[in-house]
Amino acid sequence: MERLLRNGSITVEEISEETSVSFGTARRLLRNLEKQGQLQRSLGGAVSIEPLLYQQFRHASNYREQIEKHAEEKRRIALAAASLIRNGETVVLTSGTTTNHVARSLPVGLEVTIVTSTVNVAMELCNRKGVTVFVTGGLLQGDWFSLIGPAAMQALSNIFPDKAFIGANGVHSEHGVTAFDPDEAALNKVMVSQAKEKIIVADHSKLGVVATHLICPLKEIHMMITDSGAKDEEITGFVQRGIDVRRV
Repeated sequence: MERLLRNGSITVEEISEETSVSFGTARRLLRNLEKQGQLQRSLGGAVSIEPLLYQQFRHASNYREQIEKHAEEKRRIALAAASLIRNGETVVLTSGTTTNHVARSLPVGLEVTIVTSTVNVAMELCNRKGVTVFVTGGLLQGDWFSLIGPAAMQALSNIFPDKAFIGANGVHSEHGVTAFDPDEAALNKVMVSQAKEKIIVADHSKLGVVATHLICPLKEIHMMITDSGAKDEEITGFVQRGIDVRRV
């Protein structure tokens, strides 16, 4: 499952070679995981799945572009982020495709409370054993499944998460963490301010970008997880500001 989350697909041959089981055993394993809703079998292997919630958005170009852009990098970032979550923690996930991957990458058996303002994350996790989901409520922004507005902000103001995983449109070493949507930026600002540990999850294309609305300055950030495509000169400014930068 970790390989599938990382790469988006896996073959029966790869499973057999790496675990020393027969092709028949590998196929039975994939059948069982498909019955559990963990993957979708394909010719010669399996691919990761998206819940039925997404079906009506499959042909919405903007949505599909964001889901597919730097998908491999986002999967690696998400796995690294999910590995930081400990049993019993309360974790907030902001909206965004990378944080959505974090939700999908939660280790099996982990007992955790996930706070989210996005309907898709709540739907994905609602049947996960050991995972408690708190949804903020608010005004639904359909294009991105996001709940925004005063009701969502009020709900978040009473919660103090252990960790916040922050998606963003831009992460700049001087201008901080930013978003293009003012309502998303305002809501994410509350999420960040309430969390004990703040962690940016952003692929290399977001580095050096300044979007329209500020989520938070870098002085509030503890860690940034990005991908191996981020160059040394692109992360120097973050390291100099005391941020733990991890490239995966």
